[in-house]
Amino acid sequence: MIIRINHASAFRDEFHQCGRGEQFSYQALNMLYEYFEETDPDMELDVIAICCEYSEQHWEDIARAYDIEIDPEAEDEENMGKVIEFLEDASMVVGTVGGSIVYATC
Repeated sequence: MIIRINHASAFRDEFHQCGRGEQFSYQALNMLYEYFEETDPDMELDVIAICCEYSEQHWEDIARAYDIEIDPEAEDEENMGKVIEFLEDASMVVGTVGGSIVYATC
């Protein structure tokens, strides 16, 4: 059975119903909904697959996980930009939420 999702709130509700409501922030879920609406509006929603294929993490955690060299003297925005560049080269960035980055996992 396919459920048609045509609103961000229904998209978020599906994550909660699958026990994955805490996987992404409210803003990140909205961002993912908009991204999927733009890139593949007819996609079949698979919450578990999205949770496996996409992540929301603070840029510092990503830098540590992927050994991205950051400059401790630089502004956070500059270092976050380096992390985004790395992710764009390795996969795909959906967007940012505060200091966190929503991206397709490498």
